[in-house]
Amino acid sequence: MMKGWLLWMLLSRLTGSPVFSALGVFGLLWLLDRTTVGILPRPLRALGRWRRASALQRALHTNPHDRRARYELADLWVGWGRYAAAVDVLKPNLEAGDDDAATLFLLGVAYLGAGDKARGELLLAEAAKVDPHHQMGAIELERGRFRLKRGDFKGAIEALQRLREARPGTVEGRVLLARALDRDGRDGEGALMREEAWKEYVAAPSFQRRRERLWAWRARPSRPLAYGVALVAGLVLCGSLLSRFAPSESDYYLEDGSYASDDPGEE
Repeated sequence: MMKGWLLWMLLSRLTGSPVFSALGVFGLLWLLDRTTVGILPRPLRALGRWRRASALQRALHTNPHDRRARYELADLWVGWGRYAAAVDVLKPNLEAGDDDAATLFLLGVAYLGAGDKARGELLLAEAAKVDPHHQMGAIELERGRFRLKRGDFKGAIEALQRLREARPGTVEGRVLLARALDRDGRDGEGALMREEAWKEYVAAPSFQRRRERLWAWRARPSRPLAYGVALVAGLVLCGSLLSRFAPSESDYYLEDGSYASDDPGEE
């Protein structure tokens, strides 16, 4: 952060625009994040989802029986962590007879996120009966994730091991399984699972690496640290190069000690 601050100061001095310089530094950091960990938000994507959620709410205000709109809005809210709101908007679909695997799964995840373990687990079990392979093990992934979160480590291990069988290339599932193994007192198995997760990431095609990059780096935290060191070094280098072109304090004074004005009319 300090190097970013120094880079901003140098850019501000060169360009004369602190706002433009701040945007430039942020753009550089955002570009580096896109090519490394990918944890910064995507403003246009987030704006598009927010606008879609607003449109769906307006549609439901006009037609409360639009079950497709209810499902899509609940899906967005689950993605944002608004689990209780997702339960409220999707529950009428189940009551109206929507018992397909997608609805049961999404409502089950919403209940689990809202803290209702019994209903959440029941709905996920029903979804598994309808379609055991729904989204290539997504049911087991959510079971494992929420069991791990509430401290049911053995249950999480069982679910995540089934996920690994259903989705052999999963990096996220292996990292979560490693955490569950660690917290169950099986540190050695957890370390091996993290190593396995990294190997799967390295061998995966590029589109999958982009999607699971953050999980892979959670398996091997030394990698983002190395990128962080490289980032700091890059900022130092940029700062050094810019400082050579930045005018020094002495450049503003003449040989007789008077101040050099850029405006001839002031001489």
